[in-house]
Amino acid sequence: MSIQRINVGPRMSQAVVHGDTIYIAGQVASDTTADIIGQTRQILAKIESLLRDAGSDKSKLLAANIWLSNVAFYDSMNSVWDAWVTPGSPPARATVGSPLAGAQFLVEIAAIAAR
Repeated sequence: MSIQRINVGPRMSQAVVHGDTIYIAGQVASDTTADIIGQTRQILAKIESLLRDAGSDKSKLLAANIWLSNVAFYDSMNSVWDAWVTPGSPPARATVGSPLAGAQFLVEIAAIAAR
């Protein structure tokens, strides 16, 4: 079975397609001056773009892992997530509080989807 890598960098690919499964690397905001709502919106837009590049869309999400730099952001992040996720097709999901790679990052999201 072939492997397709999307947006390949020296350390990682932003997405990898194997068969009919798409693995999306942890995504963070590009504009880290944004608050949790803005950062979450940016990340979800990146995920949508990667899914599109892989021949899929958010309705085919299977799983998502979300890391919050502060669990106090949970409700605000969910306000964006709930408006974004396809009604009737939410993925399996885990959300945890954790230090992220830099203090400027408030949220990181990784996902797995079907093609």
